[in-house]
Amino acid sequence: MDDGRTSDPPQPYAGTEPADPRRWWALVVIALAQLMVVLDATIVNIALPSAQHALHMSDGNRQWVITAYTLAFGGLLLLGGRIADLVGRKRTFVVGLIGFALASALGGGATSSAMLFGARALQGAFAAVLAPSALSLLTTAFTDPRERGKAFGVYGALAGSGSAIGFIVGGLLTEYLNWRWCLYVNVPIAIVAVLGAFALLRDRPGARGARLDVPGALLGCGGLVTIVYGFSEAEPRGWTDPLVLALLAAGVLLLATFVWWQNRAPSPLLPLHIVRDRDRAGCFLTMMLAVIGMFGLFLFMTYYLQVILGYSPVRAGLAFLPLTAAIITGSTQISARLLSRVAPRLLMVPGMLLAVAGLLLLTRMRVGSSYTTEILPSLLLLGLGMGLTFMPIFATATAGVAPRDAGVTSATVNTAQQVGGSIGTALLNTIATTSSAAYIAAHLHRPSDRAAVLPVGVVHGYTVAIWWAAGVMLAAALAAGLMITAKAPGRSTPARTPVPESVG
Repeated sequence: MDDGRTSDPPQPYAGTEPADPRRWWALVVIALAQLMVVLDATIVNIALPSAQHALHMSDGNRQWVITAYTLAFGGLLLLGGRIADLVGRKRTFVVGLIGFALASALGGGATSSAMLFGARALQGAFAAVLAPSALSLLTTAFTDPRERGKAFGVYGALAGSGSAIGFIVGGLLTEYLNWRWCLYVNVPIAIVAVLGAFALLRDRPGARGARLDVPGALLGCGGLVTIVYGFSEAEPRGWTDPLVLALLAAGVLLLATFVWWQNRAPSPLLPLHIVRDRDRAGCFLTMMLAVIGMFGLFLFMTYYLQVILGYSPVRAGLAFLPLTAAIITGSTQISARLLSRVAPRLLMVPGMLLAVAGLLLLTRMRVGSSYTTEILPSLLLLGLGMGLTFMPIFATATAGVAPRDAGVTSATVNTAQQVGGSIGTALLNTIATTSSAAYIAAHLHRPSDRAAVLPVGVVHGYTVAIWWAAGVMLAAALAAGLMITAKAPGRSTPARTPVPESVG
């Protein structure tokens, strides 16, 4: 069976061409852009109550501030990856940065909820162009196994901790400026990244004369958006609602048609040899399952810290700082140092098991829990586990990919992350709210009991959902252990990692 690694002529060995002396500075630019994209999925969470009040959003509509971004991001990533391959990654990277900055400025100046929702969707669309080009630029810049491990350690740390950093930055901006700066802050970051891209990034030209797979783009993006939209609608409507069931069925049908078409398309959007490879398929599945659990936890902890424990936005944001530090430590100090000598799954499986342990500790959370003794140990275990897992996923999923497929492979990794985040938020929040409602209905016997029963019921819903999140994380550990068989990159044959064409 074609695994996608032997279909091209033999590639030169790594190290046969001089390394770009600017590659580490280029990593700073790429990492800055990736951080901006990832943290924007959560930076507005803590600011959401202020934005809702300012723009008079209803409780039912406020979710679109989050889901408009993740839907557009996850649904358009495959198209963005193929555009990067065809047009050229540096050019796509710059266009994505500029568009993201403009959409952020539009959202910061929003005068209505519809304007903010539209700006968030535009942010997601440009992020879908930016993210795969960033990862593929990184893939083609670092080919030496040891340097590649360090570079992906930095990238994996940002990908894993960017969401938590978003909470911290969002809390600071909301409390000391206002919620609009959670969007405005992207503009100066994007300007610096654009200037750095022009000065430091190198790229091979895009594929001349190639065409985009328009039917594939419509089927694939439509299927992903429909499924994620169905999961998001399950929160207010319930899983048995006819609209939710129809959306999920339509999404599955569209994706099945997409796979059928990719076997026949002259220029497929997603060459199926990329997902037929066992290691890559295992990485995509592990990423999606891991993020389902992590994003759901972020949502619960934000409300738990602010609503149940009464934390201010800044204090709630800073409460996530140990989680961020643990992710960075696991990624840069452990995974990055061991990946050249250890098989990827020997990092991923222990990482997921540590995350499961952290979630199980959180199931003991109560209304009066102490942050230091009950919440902090869980966040540290979860962060360390995610750091151990993210870095080898990115490195393994993109290893040995032909240069022409680097963008779409990178997009598939990011798609798994964004779709997992959207599913996790909708799925676990639905479980939490229904469990809370059932608990409150069973224990609220007199109206005078309401003040005492409500917070207990809310926390009960959180703990039930965290049990489910732990189960999903355990499934991620099983997926990594059973599907990913790649050896340590340092022990692989040199030809396994293609060297990109040098571009002046």
